[in-house]
Amino acid sequence: MAKRKTGRGGDTPATPSDELILGRLAFGAGPADERAQLREMGPAEWIAEQLAPPDGDDPACRDRLEAARLRIRYDAGKAPAPEYPAADALRPLATLAAPIEALWPLTDYKRPMAGAERFRPRLEVAAACLIRAVHGRWQLREVLVDFWHNHFNVDASQMVQVNVALPTYDRDVIRRHALGNFRDFLEAVAGSTAMLYYLNNRSSRAGAANENFARELFELHSLGREHYLNEFYNRWREVPGALKGQPGGFIDQDVYEAARAFTGWGVEDGSGLGGADRLPASGRFAYVESWHDQYQKRVLGVEFDPFQPARADGRKVLDLIADHPATARHLSGKLCRRLVGEGASPRLLSAAADLWWRARRQPDQIARVVELIARSPDFARSGGARVRRPLELAAAFVRATGIDFSASEGLVGALAAAGQRLFGWGPPTGHPEEAAYWLSANGMRQRWQLVQGLMENRWGNGSLDPRGLVDGARTAGPAADAIAARLLGSAAGQVGADILAGLAVPPERPLDAGKPANPCGAKWGCSSAWPGCGQRRDGC
Repeated sequence: MAKRKTGRGGDTPATPSDELILGRLAFGAGPADERAQLREMGPAEWIAEQLAPPDGDDPACRDRLEAARLRIRYDAGKAPAPEYPAADALRPLATLAAPIEALWPLTDYKRPMAGAERFRPRLEVAAACLIRAVHGRWQLREVLVDFWHNHFNVDASQMVQVNVALPTYDRDVIRRHALGNFRDFLEAVAGSTAMLYYLNNRSSRAGAANENFARELFELHSLGREHYLNEFYNRWREVPGALKGQPGGFIDQDVYEAARAFTGWGVEDGSGLGGADRLPASGRFAYVESWHDQYQKRVLGVEFDPFQPARADGRKVLDLIADHPATARHLSGKLCRRLVGEGASPRLLSAAADLWWRARRQPDQIARVVELIARSPDFARSGGARVRRPLELAAAFVRATGIDFSASEGLVGALAAAGQRLFGWGPPTGHPEEAAYWLSANGMRQRWQLVQGLMENRWGNGSLDPRGLVDGARTAGPAADAIAARLLGSAAGQVGADILAGLAVPPERPLDAGKPANPCGAKWGCSSAWPGCGQRRDGC
């Protein structure tokens, strides 16, 4: 693994707290050895190392992924519906490493098969996401993978083709490019089977270009909706800066012309090519020249010559939008909001946008911008400025408590109930960034239930042993303080003392270390040694 140089321009380096780093650039305070490593390395070197991970998962996380099992259960299919046998089994995460051609037969509805089989890939990718968030060594990469999945959102819950393509999309597109060059990232997304199906470009043809992908490419993936100059519609000459080759934003004409540029970008899905000819049915990318609109085009004020080589028109569009200053502002701004919060200063936003644009030819463009943000004074002062999403909350709780975690279908469903439908968010916008969405009355109730369910091992993710939270304390006071500090960090304050006071438990009360850790069973996740338990049940 190559070491990264630190302090690449921008704001004066600042020193954020260990708690902030692990809560924002990781999925919460993890095992003691991870916290010790951060203290030993210092924030700058820890961030630099996290931004240069090796390919793939670390060995410990890989072992967790290989050991993971998810239940699949369904009744037998009976006539007159397609017939197939019932299933009830625990299966490994077999789709994660599978090439798309091995999974594509799941899209064939002529094959009798339960829906749980066809949509199994999404569940496995979601489970792997949880395992990596909790156990992964390269935490910052996992944080950014979550960010980019939201940015380049696809909904794998409705369309079986998107679901089947999701392991490849996660592995070869999002994870491979999360810290790399944005222009390369864009092309990987544009040519991915998941996106080609989700935004309908695989059906785009000359004379009937589908605009869905092109519009979201401009509005969501690159320049941003704030740079949509809809008042000019198709009058490109009137766009500020256009005649100088520097249009200030995009218009509807750019969307229409870009859609024409991406005609012919499709999928080997068995579609007919005319006569007896058909595409293979592999699920891989396909460029069909006969489907491409070959005539001249104009995008962002630049005229494209007709009859260009294969994929040249689409790649030219990607070049133009990746090089556009509005893309630099939009993308770097989104990263600032995710890592710092809504309080990012104009100075940081400007510095991040400037670095994004200057580094647009560099293979580690995204990593450079993330490093600048993470080492900024804004970041160091941003404690409490962001609301954790349900995935972040669940992973942080598990990492803080030391639960011997494994993912389950039930937990994926609980995250969805709390508002975060992993790889199943319908609109192309991705989950909302605004705190208000996550902190509604129902959202808060679901967040409480999420944490309570993990504490009670409601979904079979691993039991909580409260004794592991007390850091060797022998009396109630230090034990309550230790637990509050593990779960709340610097926000713990007097929480431990207040809890003991509410329970009328004296701080000097000794802990009975000889009692079992969980006499009430997994449902309660408590201990008769817990100060002031008072909940006497069978086994206590």
